[in-house]
Amino acid sequence: MIAKTRAIRDVLNMTTSLPTIHFTNPKRVYVSITNARCKTAEVYVKPGDKVKIGTIIGKRNGGFFEQNMHSTVSGTVLGTVKKWHRTGKMIDFIEIENDFKDEYETGVNVERTDEEVNSFTREDIIECVKQNSVIGLGGSTFPSYVKLESCKEVDTLIINGVECEPYLTTDHRILLEYPNKVMEGIGYLLKATGAKKAYLCFKKKYDDLFQVLTAVRKRHMDLPIEIKKVENFYPQGWEVALIKTVTGKTIPHGELPSNHGVIVFNASTALGIYRAVRLNMPVIERNFTLTGDGINYPSNIRMRIGTPLQDLLEICGGYVDDKDKVIIMGGPMMGACLLRDDAVCSMSCTSAIILQAKEYKEEPCIRCASCVYSCPCGLQPVLIMKAYKTKDVDALKKLNVKTCIECGMCGYTCTSKINLTEYMRQAKRLVK
Repeated sequence: MIAKTRAIRDVLNMTTSLPTIHFTNPKRVYVSITNARCKTAEVYVKPGDKVKIGTIIGKRNGGFFEQNMHSTVSGTVLGTVKKWHRTGKMIDFIEIENDFKDEYETGVNVERTDEEVNSFTREDIIECVKQNSVIGLGGSTFPSYVKLESCKEVDTLIINGVECEPYLTTDHRILLEYPNKVMEGIGYLLKATGAKKAYLCFKKKYDDLFQVLTAVRKRHMDLPIEIKKVENFYPQGWEVALIKTVTGKTIPHGELPSNHGVIVFNASTALGIYRAVRLNMPVIERNFTLTGDGINYPSNIRMRIGTPLQDLLEICGGYVDDKDKVIIMGGPMMGACLLRDDAVCSMSCTSAIILQAKEYKEEPCIRCASCVYSCPCGLQPVLIMKAYKTKDVDALKKLNVKTCIECGMCGYTCTSKINLTEYMRQAKRLVK
């Protein structure tokens, strides 16, 4: 049993101690025209147009917000193609051929002086974030400028580096390799939100992070930042759970944390905000974890936004064999399974997990209540499943299915191997 537990632990932590590989020169990149939050968009380029890094090539429309689309390489626009998105859907992408010259658009990647940055007002910082399209890089994809504009009187800023899903080590490497820049990004967020205190949070099992961040913290003593260890459970990275842990406040379903004096940003987002404010740099790169027992060399990779997953698989030595694989874009609990590896790693992609395929037989529910005990929202997944099967919308509403965060715990703990999480998703769609 001990040997089995250690083997599972080694598989889950296979990239924790690996330094990041920089792969910033794919032959082609693909910029999604729409995404989960933006259903419409306007494209500014056509086939044959020359672009540079940071060139605005279009604008997405999210209804109450807009978002610039930037080229992440210099080169030539080839046209529009359909590719698999991280959500598991086939959508349109702008295809750009890299000329490998790495030429930047005028004004992009130009370091501002301390005097210039220190003179920025709250509005200046928010404008930098807006123009450079910084979003929630932990996977939420919500535009950071909207979050900053809409926040009310905030006293607590939380930087989420918990990364609670198994296999993922993206934020862990960000905090280890860019601690000074993350701290500076937190400083900009403190100014933009008016918060009096910031907590930089990560799992307490990562002693390496505690040592590095505690040492780097001494360089930023002018900032009210506290290094905060949190418990090693899933879903500790869920915004509501993390706020409860750090502040003791319970955020009711449907309410914004900012209404309760708290605002949360991901650690990778803090790095993106540093680059937007200090360098006038859009989000053209991000850290990405490619791991699992189905590939030869699990790795942490710093990649250009829009890199094909197949390019990253090649860096990782390809598949270990010709057997069927399970391809998960995102974490194993909340990610989307893809039918093929012809996918694009977009701005909100934190990881891809390649696992050896295994067959599981779904069995009848034995009423063990494992799903109920494990649900962080206090729901009753089996009753929701039954109500969904009979299309009983009134019952689904009474069971509060809309509060489900799709964390995957019900399906993971089910002793009968029922895919309860998918039933929860479908039930939420039915109610909506």
